[in-house]
Amino acid sequence: MDASPREQGRVDYLRLSITDRCNLRCTYCMPPGGVEVRAHGDILSYEELAAFARVAADVGITKVRITGGEPLVRLGCAGFVGMLSRTSGIHDISLTTNGVLLPKFAGDLAVAGLKRVNVSLDSLDPDRFARITRGGRLEQTLAGIDAAFEAGFTPVKINTLLLPGVEDELDAFVDLTREREIHVRFIEFMPLDRRVAGDDLGGEGRLLPAGDLLRRLMERYVLIAHDGPYGHGPAQYWKVPGARGTIGFIAGVSEHFCGTCNRLRLTADGRLRTCLFSGSEVDIRPLIGEPAILRGAIETAVAGKTYDRCSEALANDRSMSQIGG
Repeated sequence: MDASPREQGRVDYLRLSITDRCNLRCTYCMPPGGVEVRAHGDILSYEELAAFARVAADVGITKVRITGGEPLVRLGCAGFVGMLSRTSGIHDISLTTNGVLLPKFAGDLAVAGLKRVNVSLDSLDPDRFARITRGGRLEQTLAGIDAAFEAGFTPVKINTLLLPGVEDELDAFVDLTREREIHVRFIEFMPLDRRVAGDDLGGEGRLLPAGDLLRRLMERYVLIAHDGPYGHGPAQYWKVPGARGTIGFIAGVSEHFCGTCNRLRLTADGRLRTCLFSGSEVDIRPLIGEPAILRGAIETAVAGKTYDRCSEALANDRSMSQIGG
């Protein structure tokens, strides 16, 4: 049983979505027909997002992760990073990206104050990568990882969903950790949007438990338990002797870690969410010009945050690209 909310850790981490648009169409993130993107006027401006972040910092948020969609498709992302880096109380700014646009923007992001990146990379096989992303090119994401290292981001983490077929690529991902200080995290797929539960994902039998993959690795390699990189969150990490990086597992479905959740999420259209699995949202956009009222709304949301997804309705009418992950 999860501990009561009073026993939880501090809610100090904000996932801030700046766009619902993306330059890829990953099968697990969008339904086959895509999603209807919001009009520009429906999306929070950078000034509104920064104003929210300032109030959130006043109530305990110290870490901000910029997400999308794909955040780098929105012009001016580096400038927004600069806004956040000048916000009192926010000490850590990171970004989740598919890596395609990192060669163009990594340098500017680093200068603006971005510290670290997570790159989504679900396959190292070009054909499988193209199928999962509906036309993406593996070499572009790999070039993005190169750019992340060149810009000095640390740590560089790779997010790899446990979709059917990944079990055949374990050796390739382990090799990544040998060559560079890359931290690969295998993440259980979380079925949030029933519209993506079709043939592209192998139907209802698509879930691959993290424990099964870990056992496969342990049969083939000597694995040493590891503390993991900075910002390791809920992942459990292992290291192959001599490797520069690590292998991690995030078992959000088979062994959910809701009891230690420290996160809030703000969607690009201004909806505050306290739980990824819940469809419950608070529209805070009308409150952004009223800091005291906004602060009260955030504090109320945090006070009502649940720490057991089994108590949530599990009712989402948005795709992951719209929620912000």
